[in-house]
Amino acid sequence: MKSIMKKFFTQNMILGVLLVAIVAGIAYLIAKIPAIQEFRISPLIIGIVLGMILTHTPASKIIHKWKEGILFSAKKILRFAIIFYGFNLTFQLIASVGIAGFSVSTIMLVSTMFIGIILGTKVFGLDRDSAVLVSAGSAVCGAAAVLATEGTLKSEPYKASMAVGTVVLFGTTSMFLYPLLYKAGLLGGLTETQYGIFAGGSIHEVAQAVAAGSGVSAHAEEISVTVKMIRVMMLAPMLIVLGIWLSKAAVASTTGTKVEKESIMKIIPWFAVGFIAVAGFNSLNLLPHATVHAITTIDQFLLAMAMTALGLETHVSKFIKAGIKPLLLALVLFAWLFFGGLAITHLITAII
Repeated sequence: MKSIMKKFFTQNMILGVLLVAIVAGIAYLIAKIPAIQEFRISPLIIGIVLGMILTHTPASKIIHKWKEGILFSAKKILRFAIIFYGFNLTFQLIASVGIAGFSVSTIMLVSTMFIGIILGTKVFGLDRDSAVLVSAGSAVCGAAAVLATEGTLKSEPYKASMAVGTVVLFGTTSMFLYPLLYKAGLLGGLTETQYGIFAGGSIHEVAQAVAAGSGVSAHAEEISVTVKMIRVMMLAPMLIVLGIWLSKAAVASTTGTKVEKESIMKIIPWFAVGFIAVAGFNSLNLLPHATVHAITTIDQFLLAMAMTALGLETHVSKFIKAGIKPLLLALVLFAWLFFGGLAITHLITAII
């Protein structure tokens, strides 16, 4: 047993994880700076930027030497963090916004994923993983969705970093644009409740949805965050469907039921099932609020570690090679989230 532990927890792994933790800690502290907080920039985003900067310095030699621990953070710690991300949610939260909020969230998530994957692979000529990651970041919950989806796809780290970049660009744009358009009366006469549903159903990151809602009113903020968290809850079923789709693609050229069954068992992201289970447990309100808050704080740090690790594995040359196509796909999805989200919000709230 001792020899197995020694083999698994090698010096390079420990030092790599420690490096990731230190950089993530710096990202977390930067995110607490008042000026940064004002722009709602999460430690996940700061972590990946710091990681990318560090890997393009002379420290890259050390990073390569400790790669074992960095990959452990990007893969294993990520899955653990996604499971406990469920403590941010309760089923009661979903019920609180009613059928309208749930319907808008569902329609926008499914349509954005479908449009993104089809356009990305068929029109823009992107590889499957890049198209899925950009689509997931737009459709579900920004950087956290990209991380979780990357864990399912097992794609190259630079593709996840690229997808996160689109979330930062267009999500931040939404955060400032939505309140301005609402106050200017250019959103078709939305009420504050409708605006909250629209913002929560179409803005990329949770923090960005908070900012867009608070820019109108406290009520709009509450609705916006709640609807946004419904999209977060849908992360798990989306990953399960994605895993099944990947498994079918993996066995398309093979024959035999046994091979297909093994592929499905291997590819289904079981951490997504854990995510739902944790959210269900949290819905029972068995733990004190302070304990749940502590867990979510630690989990945020673990997600920042995973994102930092992805940054440490990302090189600018890969971005240059990818070209402008991922950005164009994200732009089209941003347009769909805005115009499609606005139209669907008007339609659903008029019917229900």
